[in-house]
Amino acid sequence: MTLADVPTKVVYSRPESLDDRVTHYCPGCTHGIAHRLVAEVLDEMGIVENTIGVASVGCSVFSYNYFNVDFVEAAHGRAPAMATGIKRVYPDHFVFTYQGDGDLASIGMGEIVGAASRGEKITVIFLNNANYGMTGGQMAPTTLPGQKTTSSPTGRDVNRQGYPIQTAELLSTLEGASYVVRRSLHNSREVRRAKQAIRTAFEVQKAGLGFSLVELLSTCPTNWAMTPVEAREWVEERMIPVYPLGDYKVSAAVAALKK
Repeated sequence: MTLADVPTKVVYSRPESLDDRVTHYCPGCTHGIAHRLVAEVLDEMGIVENTIGVASVGCSVFSYNYFNVDFVEAAHGRAPAMATGIKRVYPDHFVFTYQGDGDLASIGMGEIVGAASRGEKITVIFLNNANYGMTGGQMAPTTLPGQKTTSSPTGRDVNRQGYPIQTAELLSTLEGASYVVRRSLHNSREVRRAKQAIRTAFEVQKAGLGFSLVELLSTCPTNWAMTPVEAREWVEERMIPVYPLGDYKVSAAVAALKK
């Protein structure tokens, strides 16, 4: 018997809603994992032809190149506002934004708070890597206390620059938010939990239950000056204590949906 005679079974393949192209992300960056999880959920729910994505400005600015769904590009920080308009014009479509922390938690903070407070029926995928990744690794609203960046070479001083913005905790206090959770992408167990959360977020939108957001702790080995392995360890050892994983807002209607 030759190798060609051995029966094979495909157990893992590229989602149909994810384009076949070489990534532009840095080695070890977990944006690619997040892309795949979203694409798998779109495929499994059978909503590819009925989905519109909104890309942010930042490392994920080219996210529209990776998904085989309709996509638009928003101005810096304005993805939730654009998604709101699209969802109101096309209420039968699934609308999601894909945003980084430099986009959502800084210039876009007004837009994300407004969308959540109004209970806009959109889904937000929020990548938090604790720095401005695309523009050179400067300090972001999510940068950890003491964390060194290109604009805080001696470390973030909370007495001068304040404390990190904990987006999930903040948005969970708003009445219009139905599902707000934080997950991570630093190991296989958390990746599986992240996918489950993304699926729930889209199910919330399908049921018309209001605003949903999944925050994902993501690595940035290049700007952190670490190897991919070191970056994953840094997420677990440094980021999670500041940004604890968990469910921050699960409305009663969403809890009933999950049963």
